[in-house]
Amino acid sequence: MSTRHSYFVTCAPGVEPLLHAELRALALSKVERQVGGCYFEGTNRDAMMANLWLRTAVRVLQRVVRFAAEDETALYQGVQSVDWSQYVSAKGTLAVDANAKESRLDHTLFVAQRTKDAICDQFRAKTGERPSVDKEDADLSIVVHLVRDRCTLLLDTSGDSLHKRGWRKVQGRAPLAETLAAALVMHSGWDRKQPLVDPFCGSGTILVEAAWIAANHAPGLLRNSFAFQRLPGHDEALWQRLLADARAAVKPTPKLRLVGLDVDPKALGGARENAVNAGVSERIDLEQGDALTFDPRPGWNAAIVSNPPYGERIGRDVERQLQSFGKLLAARCSGSRVALLLPSGGANWLGLPNLTNTPLANGGIPCDISVGEVP
Repeated sequence: MSTRHSYFVTCAPGVEPLLHAELRALALSKVERQVGGCYFEGTNRDAMMANLWLRTAVRVLQRVVRFAAEDETALYQGVQSVDWSQYVSAKGTLAVDANAKESRLDHTLFVAQRTKDAICDQFRAKTGERPSVDKEDADLSIVVHLVRDRCTLLLDTSGDSLHKRGWRKVQGRAPLAETLAAALVMHSGWDRKQPLVDPFCGSGTILVEAAWIAANHAPGLLRNSFAFQRLPGHDEALWQRLLADARAAVKPTPKLRLVGLDVDPKALGGARENAVNAGVSERIDLEQGDALTFDPRPGWNAAIVSNPPYGERIGRDVERQLQSFGKLLAARCSGSRVALLLPSGGANWLGLPNLTNTPLANGGIPCDISVGEVP
């Protein structure tokens, strides 16, 4: 019988309900919504599935041990209570990241250093050798989570953040993370069949994620690797079977139409390249045009899903832009469903009634997903 572990899957603040629904859809056990992510219990296979299929997740972390760590000695001893040769060899590499909240050990760099020392000292005592540190591409990445003097050690099974799907070749200016683009599309209520328009498409993130959602394309299918592949005992044959199953699950979407507009021809060039890399260029129409003057195509009844520019992505006044965009929607898009990622409170400037606002954080910036029907 496969060994079961406890996992914590991280996500952007505010996205927890969507992540919870994704984990439930994968039929994982004991799924529980928490602050900053969701908990589940499962096997190594379940961790592979989570990394491969979750669209809104940032990392999948496997819990190793929990213990009281009121001081440096307790931290060191708690780390050494684990046999780290289960997870990395003496000739391997490791990286440690720490965070602390309401704890006496509140210097995160010190916590990370002492954790590394405890692991390396254990190897040196047993073998005379020790793993080296590699902050960029470690064989084993460890997360130390300290809350109220309770320490949890976790293994990062993902490696690179899961927003790195493998399709993006062009970044564009302040691109929306793929995980948040997927969250916006999923939260929009889009039925995955009707046309979808992004009037501020930039490098095309929302359109690509929508195309993959409609096609049931696993978000991890194009990635080169995951951290779990480096862990001792990794079952590569099982992983290849899961990848094959995911490829077989992709559905054709010949009638799907996704449309992106942007005033910047350079951004559109990047969006085209990204769509080609993602294998969805035939589903996406990209046009140069101003979102503040665009005219929806007759009879489309398209969903309008977008992340209007703000902050460093815009040179004009945000309030004025959103007021103008809201007036255009009211005049030309009556009956259409809209889902917009806006700066916190930005929905008030649109002037559209009955929008539902869900708070979340976009790179630390307070935002809302504003969803509703244009009257």
